[in-house]
Amino acid sequence: MRDPRNPQTGQPPAVPAQRRPPPATPAPQAPRTAERLAVLDSASRRINSSLDLAATLRNLGKVLVPALADAAVVHLREPLPNIERDPGHPTALRLHHSHGTKLGHRTRTRAVRPGGALAQALGQQLPAGPVVLGTPSAARLRPLLEELYGARALGRLATGTALLALPLRGRKAVLGLLVLIRRPGKAATDAATATDAAVTPFGRPPATARPSAFELTSAFDLASAFDATDSATAAHLATKAGLAVDTALRYSREREIADQLQRSMLPTHLPQRHGVRLAHRYLPSESGAQVGGDWYDSVPLPGNRVALIVGDVMGHSLTSAAIMGQLRTSAQTLAALDLPPHEVLYHLDEQAQRLGREQHLATCVYAVYDPIANRVVIANAGHVPPVLVQPDGRTELLDLPPGAPIGVGGVDFTSTELPAPPGSALLLFTDGLVESRRRSLTTGLELLRSRISTAHRHSPEHLCQEALRVLPPGDRADDIALLAAAFDGIPAEDVAYWYLQPRHETPGRARRLAGHALRRWGLEPLAENTELMVSELVTNAIQHATRPVTLRLVRTSVLRCEVGDDSALLPRTRRAGPEDERGRGLQIVARCAERWGATRLGAGKVVWFEQRLP
Repeated sequence: MRDPRNPQTGQPPAVPAQRRPPPATPAPQAPRTAERLAVLDSASRRINSSLDLAATLRNLGKVLVPALADAAVVHLREPLPNIERDPGHPTALRLHHSHGTKLGHRTRTRAVRPGGALAQALGQQLPAGPVVLGTPSAARLRPLLEELYGARALGRLATGTALLALPLRGRKAVLGLLVLIRRPGKAATDAATATDAAVTPFGRPPATARPSAFELTSAFDLASAFDATDSATAAHLATKAGLAVDTALRYSREREIADQLQRSMLPTHLPQRHGVRLAHRYLPSESGAQVGGDWYDSVPLPGNRVALIVGDVMGHSLTSAAIMGQLRTSAQTLAALDLPPHEVLYHLDEQAQRLGREQHLATCVYAVYDPIANRVVIANAGHVPPVLVQPDGRTELLDLPPGAPIGVGGVDFTSTELPAPPGSALLLFTDGLVESRRRSLTTGLELLRSRISTAHRHSPEHLCQEALRVLPPGDRADDIALLAAAFDGIPAEDVAYWYLQPRHETPGRARRLAGHALRRWGLEPLAENTELMVSELVTNAIQHATRPVTLRLVRTSVLRCEVGDDSALLPRTRRAGPEDERGRGLQIVARCAERWGATRLGAGKVVWFEQRLP
C-alpha cells in the first residue's frame, strides 16, 4: 500500500476523500401538492360539517364552484330512499341543488325509464370520464344528459362546454348524480404562469381571468375540459359527498323516528269539557336527534272538573322518552281516581322510585279546575311556576311551594287552592320555553309574564301563540310543551246537587228531585227518560253504599247526570233472563242515554250519563 501523498506537495492521499452529493433542490411541485392536499382536506371537512341534507348540498356546491367547475348540479333519487333497507330500483331523479346554473330548473323531477341511461347510471354503470360538447367524446354521455335535462336544454349549452357526471354513492346504493360544468375557457395550465393569488385552490384561474366564448380563437376550446387531476379530485369529492348525503339521510331518518316515538306518547287531541277551553303545543328540540321527556295531558274528572298536567323528564335520550311515557300513564291513572293534586304527585314519586328511575328525575305541575266552584287546586314538583291570567288582563307567576322533582323520594307535596273566576286563564309550560344558553330562567319567566300581560285576547290558542313569541332566535336546545286553559265556568243555576241516604225510598225521592230540576230548566221533554235512568242508577248505588249517595245534574250543551257512592265495584251490563227480576238497569241506561260510563274514584265510583238538549 502506497503512502498517502502530502496535499501540500501535490501527492494524492492513500484513501480517496469522501464524495458528498450536491444538496437536493426541492421539487417545484411539492408545495403545490401539499397545498392541494390541504385544500382537499378542508373541502372534505366542509362537506361533512352538517347533518342536514340541504346544508350538506350547499356546502358541496360552495366547495366545487368556482374552485373546480363553473357550475354544479346535484340530483337525488325521488323519493329519498330508506337507507336502512334495500332502496330497490329508482323511479325518478329530482334536482335538489344547483350552483352557478339554471340547468334542469324547468323540469326538476325526471322519471327513470327501466333500461335507460339514467337507470344504468344509478345502477353503477355510469360512463367514465369527462366529455366536451362538440367533440366525439360527447356522444358517450349524451343519452344520459338528454334524459336528465332534455335535448332542448342541452342544446343551449355552448360548444366547448365540458361536462363531468359522477355518481353519489352511499353505503348501500347510488343515491344520485353530481354533474359538473365548465364553460369554454383557457386551461388550468394557462394559469400556471399566473400568480398564486390569481389561481383557485384546485389550480383553476378565477372566472375573471378566463376569456368569454367570443374571445376564443376556435369554435370550442379543448382546454376547458377536465384533465386527469381534475377528474380524480372531483371523483374524490363526489365519494365524500355521497357518504355525507348517506349520513344526512340516516340522521334525518333517526330524527324522524325519535320525533314520531315521542309524539306517539303524547295526546293528539285534548278532551274539551264544558266550562273550560284547552289548547296545547309541542315543539321538539332542534339541537340533535335525541328526544326529550316533556309531556302534557288533560284528564276529565267527575263534576265537569278537569285535571291539567305538564311534566319534564330530565335529560335527552330515548330513555327519557320511555320514562315520560311511564309517568304519563301513571299520572292518568292516578288522576282518574280523583285524588288531590299533592296525593297524585306523591304516588308519582313512589312510582318513579319503584321503577328505579332515581337517575332520571322529572318535574311536574298538576292542577284541577272546578268550573262550578270557580276554583283551581295546584301542586308543584320542582317545575317552573305556571302563569295565571286574571279576567282584567293582569298576569302573575304563581308562588307555589316548589316541592322536589319526582324520583327524589321522601318529600311532601302541598296543594294550593286559588280562585279561578270566569274569564281567567292558566298557562302551564316546560323550562325550554323560558330558559336557554343566552337567557336565564328568571329573565325568561319575567319576559313571558310581561308578554302575556300585553296580549289583547286570552283564548287558549292565542295564549300559546303569544307564549312562543318569547323564544330567542336560533336552534332550540330543549323541547317545549305548552298547555293553556281558558276558564269559562258553569253558572250555579245550571247545577243541581243532592246527598241521598241509602234507603229503600231513596230512588223515588231521586226521581222527584230530578223531575223538578228539569221542569225548572224547561227540559220537560227529557223528564221521563231522565227520571227512569236516575231511578235505575240510584237503585244500584244504594245496594252497595254505606254512606250517602250523591246525585248531580249539570245543564250545559248537554244534560249530564252523575250518581256516586262509596263502593269501588264498577257496574257491568249483563244479559238478564226472562225470569230475572234484576239486571236490566244498565241496559235501560244504555238504550236511553246518548253516552254513559263509570269512573272509579279514590273513595268509590261515579256512574254518569248524558243526553242531548231538545
